[in-house]
Amino acid sequence: VQLQASGGGLVQAGGSLRLSCAASGGSKRRYAMGWFRQAPGKEREFVARMSWNGGTTDYSDSVKDRFTISRDNARNTAYLQMNSLKPEDTAVYYCALTGWWTRMSVQYNYWGQGTLVTVSS
Repeated sequence: VQLQASGGGLVQAGGSLRLSCAASGGSKRRYAMGWFRQAPGKEREFVARMSWNGGTTDYSDSVKDRFTISRDNARNTAYLQMNSLKPEDTAVYYCALTGWWTRMSVQYNYWGQGTLVTVSS
C-alpha cells in the first residue's frame, strides 16, 4: 500500500487547512487510518485515528475539538480537517494505516511521506 499525503502549507494562527491522504495498491479498506505529526526536535506524536469503516474516531487532547478526521473509502482517501490552528501545531504531518486499533506509531504498517504544516503567530 502506498500513501500520499498532501495539503500542507503556511497558515496564520486561527486559520484552517485540510490534509489529504490518498491510498493506492493493496487491500486497504479494513485498515484503521491514523494521522501523526512530528515537530522539529520532537518525537512523532499521535494526532487522530479512525476505524476502517469510519465509525469510531479518537483524537489527542491537544487537537480534540479543533481537528476532524474522515475517510472516503470509495475514493481511497482520508482527510484531516484542521481548524483554529495554533503555532504549536507546526509539524510534518503523516498519515498511516494499521490493522490494529492503536495510537502507537510502531504498530502502523504503512506511512505516507509527510506534509509540512507551518502556523505563523
